[in-house]
Amino acid sequence: MKLSVFCGVSVDGFLARPNHALDFLDTDQQEPHGFEEFYASVDVVMIGRKTFEIVLTFGKWFYGKKPVVVLSSHPLDFSSIEGGVVERMSGEPDEIVKQLEGRRFKHAYIDGGITIQRFLAAGLIDRLVITRVPVVIGAGIPLFGPVPRDISLRHVATRSYNSGLVQSEYEISAASRRPQESKKTTVAFRTKASGRKQRTK
Repeated sequence: MKLSVFCGVSVDGFLARPNHALDFLDTDQQEPHGFEEFYASVDVVMIGRKTFEIVLTFGKWFYGKKPVVVLSSHPLDFSSIEGGVVERMSGEPDEIVKQLEGRRFKHAYIDGGITIQRFLAAGLIDRLVITRVPVVIGAGIPLFGPVPRDISLRHVATRSYNSGLVQSEYEISAASRRPQESKKTTVAFRTKASGRKQRTK
């Protein structure tokens, strides 16, 4: 299953204000920048509990009839959602992906700060589309967090729009997404026959 991120951030890299408000992402002259086409390509959405709570304040269910998985270890109330297909799941990112792959989902949209950070750190994100809005807000919920290793990105394209939006698209190499076990550590051992040290990666 392919996992993609498509998000808007301030120029200083924040997804939302400290209180999770998203008002700065809407510019007066914001034109279409590919989200509708991207959204049509996914068949499941994964968000965290906090993002779910923010989306509920929009009035209308943002994700339409697209299947949505809310990642939370606590029970959630879905009774106010009309016309949506929503369920709760919990567990490590790789476990969640395996479950959804078993249900034949092909392309997942990963949304929400902590959720993006967890799946990126787990080496599960394949594609990043980041749209920078021309504003600096100084503090907020960052797009990126700590990662266990460098993550190499391949630049696909950068597009600019009349409203000032600048969108960059990246692909993440298979090596950066799912590092092989054999490359994680270097171990020294002594063979019984020769007594000489050998090294294996």
